[in-house]
Amino acid sequence: MDFSFSPFIFILITACFSFSCSAAAADDHAQPLCHSQERIGLLKFKESFVIDNSSDAFASNSKFTSWTQVDQDCCSWDGVECDEETGHVIELDLSSCFLYGSINSTSTLFQLSQLQKLNLAYNNFSYSQIPSAFGNLSRLTYLNLSHSYFYGQIPLEISQLYKLSSLDLSLNAVDDVVDSSSDDFIRPLLELKSPSLSRLLRNLTNLEQLYLDYVDISSTVPVFLANFTSLRSIFLRDCGLFGEFPETIFRLPNLQSISLRDNKDLTGYFPEFHYRSPLESLVLRGTSYSGNISTTSIENLDSLSYLDLGACKFSGLIPRTIGKLSKLTYLDLKKNNFEGQIPYSLQNLTQLTKLELSGNQLIGHIPPWLANLTQLTHLSLSENNFHGNVPESFSRPVNLEILELCCNALSGTLDFDNMFLHMKHLFALELSENKLSLLMPTSETSKIPNVTTTPKFGHLGLSSCYNSFTGFELDLPRKSFVLPWVGLGILDISGNLLEGSLPVPPPSIIIYESRDNKFSGKIPAMFCNLISLQYLDLINNKLSGELPQCLKNLSGSLFVLNLRNNHLQGSIPEIWTNESQLKMIDLSHNRFQGRLPRSLHSCSKLQVLNIGNNELEDVFPSWLGTLQDLRVLGLRSKHLHGVIGKPFSDSGFPHLQVIDLSYNNFTGTLPCEYFQVWNSMKHIDVAANSSYLKSISRFKNAAFHYEYSIIITIKGMDRVFEQIQDVFAMIDFSSNKFEGEIPECIGSLQGLHVLSLSNNILTGSMPPALGNILQLESLDLSQNRLFGEIPHQLMQLNFLAFFNVSHNPNLTGPIPQGNQFGTFDSSSYDGNFGLCGNPLPRKCGNSESPKPPTSEKKDSKSSIEFHWITILPGYAGGLVVGIVIGYTLITYEHVYWLMKIFRLRQLNARSGRR
Repeated sequence: MDFSFSPFIFILITACFSFSCSAAAADDHAQPLCHSQERIGLLKFKESFVIDNSSDAFASNSKFTSWTQVDQDCCSWDGVECDEETGHVIELDLSSCFLYGSINSTSTLFQLSQLQKLNLAYNNFSYSQIPSAFGNLSRLTYLNLSHSYFYGQIPLEISQLYKLSSLDLSLNAVDDVVDSSSDDFIRPLLELKSPSLSRLLRNLTNLEQLYLDYVDISSTVPVFLANFTSLRSIFLRDCGLFGEFPETIFRLPNLQSISLRDNKDLTGYFPEFHYRSPLESLVLRGTSYSGNISTTSIENLDSLSYLDLGACKFSGLIPRTIGKLSKLTYLDLKKNNFEGQIPYSLQNLTQLTKLELSGNQLIGHIPPWLANLTQLTHLSLSENNFHGNVPESFSRPVNLEILELCCNALSGTLDFDNMFLHMKHLFALELSENKLSLLMPTSETSKIPNVTTTPKFGHLGLSSCYNSFTGFELDLPRKSFVLPWVGLGILDISGNLLEGSLPVPPPSIIIYESRDNKFSGKIPAMFCNLISLQYLDLINNKLSGELPQCLKNLSGSLFVLNLRNNHLQGSIPEIWTNESQLKMIDLSHNRFQGRLPRSLHSCSKLQVLNIGNNELEDVFPSWLGTLQDLRVLGLRSKHLHGVIGKPFSDSGFPHLQVIDLSYNNFTGTLPCEYFQVWNSMKHIDVAANSSYLKSISRFKNAAFHYEYSIIITIKGMDRVFEQIQDVFAMIDFSSNKFEGEIPECIGSLQGLHVLSLSNNILTGSMPPALGNILQLESLDLSQNRLFGEIPHQLMQLNFLAFFNVSHNPNLTGPIPQGNQFGTFDSSSYDGNFGLCGNPLPRKCGNSESPKPPTSEKKDSKSSIEFHWITILPGYAGGLVVGIVIGYTLITYEHVYWLMKIFRLRQLNARSGRR
């Protein structure tokens, strides 16, 4: 047999051998399947949560679609990356996966010991604490737990992740904008106190990105961060930081972005940059940074595209060298103390999309060249001292979306149509509080505004344009008309003395203010179709007729209904439902009659109810005591009557702070049972001293405040106190028919600032317990039948600024001397012939004491002037704890502000990425 191989067979064998070897080599280099233990662990981790798979967003963004038992290789699952050689899971991205539920250290997640990158952002971990087991993932270089509803103390074990280059724990917070009465809309859920910021970061020297926005840190910033030379981004917004921020951190060699925003107690000066800096974004907004900005320093920030120094304490001129920052797209210098004119060099910033200079002391004309910044979408020059005309060139910036010029001294005639016709994107326009004469576009026949200007208006502010606002008048003053801007969300046409019928906004309206005009006639029934309306303020008009029954349609949306000081009449309808969102109802100073509507008890969120100065006839509404959030109750009237009685439960009006029952016919004794349960008048909340009663809403991502106000009669004239501090507490039971003694229990109301019991039939002695109300600043017991001596305990009232016990003819003995009593003049004691000592001419110990005249029965309906104004010259306390920033005196057309007269008492207050 011939065993010789042909060349063909040799080649075939060689080829087969080579193919076999190549295949074997390929198998050796194929990525191995993921480890079964890790695959099972991932599935168990997924199954430990509820996953909201009902939304469209889930359908388009779910990573879990590929996570099945059928697919044995978890390395192919969405969001999972494995090591190519070992098959271990090294990256896990489950951001925005709609996870809902808690997590703890026993979670199978922590079996992934080789994990290097972990992203769990934008889920809901149901207020669970960050598990300490994160410290076991020692290989982590990237950890993102932001936007995930973690709660409590950040564990120390995070500080053991020495390899971390990126740490993001930001925005674990809740948005309290709807229910909060403060300016702090975001409430942090995480805190970093034990360990402290310093202890957490000390060993994380490889950090390149640090995001801790809205973590409650409440400490200084450690200087050693200036040694973390790898840092590129630092975000510490609203962390409660205080003290001086280390300036050297700004000069880190690789730092590109830093935000210290909204740390109001953080101090410092604009950093010095001696060399070119890589900084691209610098945000100091809402801090206490101060001083001038160096022209040479800012010149070295030529990489800067985002600069936000708003709401700080900077002063001096705006440095002209800002004009050299050619990459700048965002410049915000608002609410500082900058002065002078807008630097001409800013015209070089051709990439600017936002220029915010409001709230400074800038002067001169508005530069026409601002219109050459064609990329601008937001221009705000409000609250400065600009004068002259609005430049005609302002009609050219076609990309402008927001234009704010309010609160200056701008003048001249502004043709609304010609100025804004070509601004197709203009969404918000603020021209309020100027001296402009506005010419609104109208059709020739109806004088109703046309829609020739942009239909995209969402915010239109035209208040107080000095009565030169034409174009809204109608030939038929009783005919209603609908404003044409179909997307309008905010409209303010207050303070223009406009006449005719009330303009009806479009259904999109959320905030409608038309106070201080002369609108008359009935409230149009078309208002009942405004189902998005949250704020309706029609104060100080001449509206008449009955309140429309159909306003019941707005129960689910309306927060504030303020119709004070009109000519409305009839019964207040039963339009209040269990769905009511109302926080403030003010129907005072009208002509309403009949009973209080019992359906008011359905307004469970009500904070302010003022129905005073009407012609209502009823008894005290003890049934309103179930309103847990009610803080202000105004029932000043002429015809309310009867005995106050006892509360229905132990918590009648539990949060009431202000109650005004004056000028009624209430009888019986003072309601001690209520005094005992009014706990909000007993506490002194120093932390609330800087906040005011308000309702807050949002429109297009902007927050809007509506601050509650109150009217107090002073010398027979109404004063509107435009702001009420959260700490303010007042009882005014004056001008009624209360009798008996002033109860000792009133001394438990230690947070009370104003107490007026004048013009009643009270007898007995003044209780020494009044001396326990240490916050008291105004005490009026005049025109009663009190007897005995003025208690010396009242000398403890160090903030007492007004005191009146006049016309209590049976008061005897010496007037207390010293402290606040040295500031009261003799009018505080008029008609009391048994009193002696300064400031009266009669000295104590004089045997020739004149006898008091025979007192006739007092007319309980008589009024006593509330001599508040007399306390101002001798004021030595903190009148009403600064409850009022200023008050408006309603007399003819004059407005008086007492802001500078009051010396506010100083109390220690509680101390996107940008």
